[in-house]
Amino acid sequence: MSDVRPPLPPFDEDSAWAKVLGAEAAWNSRDAARVASAYSINSVWRNRDTFLTGRAAIQEFLTQKWSQELDYALRKDLWAFRGNRIAVRFQYESLDVEGQWWRSYGNENWEFDEQGLMRRREASINDLRITQAERRIFGARPPQDQTGIPLQ
Repeated sequence: MSDVRPPLPPFDEDSAWAKVLGAEAAWNSRDAARVASAYSINSVWRNRDTFLTGRAAIQEFLTQKWSQELDYALRKDLWAFRGNRIAVRFQYESLDVEGQWWRSYGNENWEFDEQGLMRRREASINDLRITQAERRIFGARPPQDQTGIPLQ
């Protein structure tokens, strides 16, 4: 595993979008080790009301998350960028273990180190119960769609 994760900061619009779409693809894989490898060894996280430090804790958290959030499908949208920071908004849908569908809305603030690894992630997330008929995110983003979707 490489300790350098291009594109590297400082970000321009194209490189910020590359980070956003790369993160989206990794999260949609639901491979906790793959996702955790994009974070620095001592990355600091706030996810809702959970605070984590380090790749191992991130990987453990994601493994548990995806054991409870089935059929997880995510879309991220670039909100802003400057220097080594990127802000995104996102939505994902998932099915819980009791059979209830959810749409989760959120914002993330990311800060990267010089090697392009995320050293800080702060996520604020709200959940909405939905029916299966209300779903609008189905699987990973099609490869030809690299510009983001309007998030309602």
